[in-house]
Amino acid sequence: MFVTDAALNKEKDHVEGFSPEVAWVTKSGQSDLPEPIAIRPTSETIMYPAFAKWIHSHRDLPLLLNQWTNVVRWEFKHPTPFIRTREFLWQEGHTAHATHDESSVFVHKILDEYANIYQDLLAVPVVKGRKSDDERFAGAINTATCELYVPVSGRGIQGATSHVLGQNFSKMFNVTFEDEKKEKQHVWQTSWGYSTRSIGSMIMVHSDNTGVILPPRVAQNQVVIVPITTSKDDPKVIIDKAFELRDQIRAAGVRVHVDDRENHNPGFKFNTWEVRGVPVRYELGAKDMEKNEVKAVIRHWKMVDGAKDKEKFQVPWENIGELTAKLLDQIHNEMFEKAKQARDCKIKESDNWEDFMNQINQKNIVLTPWCDRKECEERIKEHSKEVSMKLMEEANEGEAVLTGAVKTLCIPYELGNQNLPEGTKCFYSGRPAKVTALWGRTY
Repeated sequence: MFVTDAALNKEKDHVEGFSPEVAWVTKSGQSDLPEPIAIRPTSETIMYPAFAKWIHSHRDLPLLLNQWTNVVRWEFKHPTPFIRTREFLWQEGHTAHATHDESSVFVHKILDEYANIYQDLLAVPVVKGRKSDDERFAGAINTATCELYVPVSGRGIQGATSHVLGQNFSKMFNVTFEDEKKEKQHVWQTSWGYSTRSIGSMIMVHSDNTGVILPPRVAQNQVVIVPITTSKDDPKVIIDKAFELRDQIRAAGVRVHVDDRENHNPGFKFNTWEVRGVPVRYELGAKDMEKNEVKAVIRHWKMVDGAKDKEKFQVPWENIGELTAKLLDQIHNEMFEKAKQARDCKIKESDNWEDFMNQINQKNIVLTPWCDRKECEERIKEHSKEVSMKLMEEANEGEAVLTGAVKTLCIPYELGNQNLPEGTKCFYSGRPAKVTALWGRTY
């Protein structure tokens, strides 16, 4: 949890990047500490002195470590649960390699793993790319990132990052190994992180006015069965059947729960599970018993004739486990495609400042030709913030205005044209454009 001032300040670029966010402990009880100690904002400067003791030979490489831990970043922006808080839980990895190429390959392997978590588990589309020099992780020589977008707010979210640290830290902390030629070399390092911000991202991408909509693959209960009985029915027969169907569905590898509470009516139960975002609800009443079926209600909605509509249909008891497993995969794919379409229609292109800001203020994220200079991005942040403040001053009372500075989300690997025609100019500075960058406001 704690890192000394000397260790934290050893890597100059690293501490400069984190210094505004570092929380310091200065007292023990009523006594002043001999020197302040920092609560870790990240773990490089705590872990790498240990690396220097553990690594001696090329046979010790690669060293691959993974951990879950809490970190503190004393930011003063408005807190948003799961998105921007001073203390948060994250998964972080730290590795040491014999060569730069090996470390760079590993960084992108991890980035792909993070992208797969978002897309294959959370049904959230991402844009993979590299961070600009101004947004790069402090102390890294390259930062790869997964960027998300929340249509309802028009803001981007940094979903996960993976960093090529080069030899910056290994030279500072003297992390060396003896290679096959008996020569001493500094290791090439990586670090990477994925936090509880992923939960907040999932909630904001998949939710409606009722509550959260859980992607099936991460839902604690993927299916809930609600027995419906009246005074004319024998409740035991219906409830027993519900548990029998539960066992069949569970045998297919599906997480299923029977809500047989006697102190709540079916309507209360329906609402409970909708608020909790359970992907599928099976209703089992006397009419369903007669037909050997259950009524299925899908939590996420589709667009039907231009309106939101919750899909309902009957599912036969025969092969209900296999049918349910297939249904959950279908729901995942539909949720992902819906989120991707909502994002893609908000990705715009611009080649001049006026159009760029107009698109940004319509809750879009924007691709532009860019000179890839740190000074240019700093000026764009300042200029866009000035424009935002002016719009707020001119807005009518109660009118919503998207606020904050605009910055690069990433230089995408697969989105936009990274082979710009000769003579293409930066949309802001007018200098020769080197890359296509994706811009937006963020949390």
